[in-house]
Amino acid sequence: MSCPDRNEVCGVPGGNRARPGAVLAGPLVEAEAEIVSARLLQGRREVVIRHSGQRYRLRVTASDKLILTK
Repeated sequence: MSCPDRNEVCGVPGGNRARPGAVLAGPLVEAEAEIVSARLLQGRREVVIRHSGQRYRLRVTASDKLILTK
């Protein structure tokens, strides 16, 4: 997602960047990231994902559901 104005902050009411040293009122809300599973799987039924030194398996079941296991 990109904002039409480089000085605009998407998803923030008012959308303007604060001046240096200014205190922002209220919490900033990050936009939800979405990745299509086909992009991760790339035609496979299973991939290994490494996270914090651990290996996880993401696989597609026979009923087309996703299962993540350690």
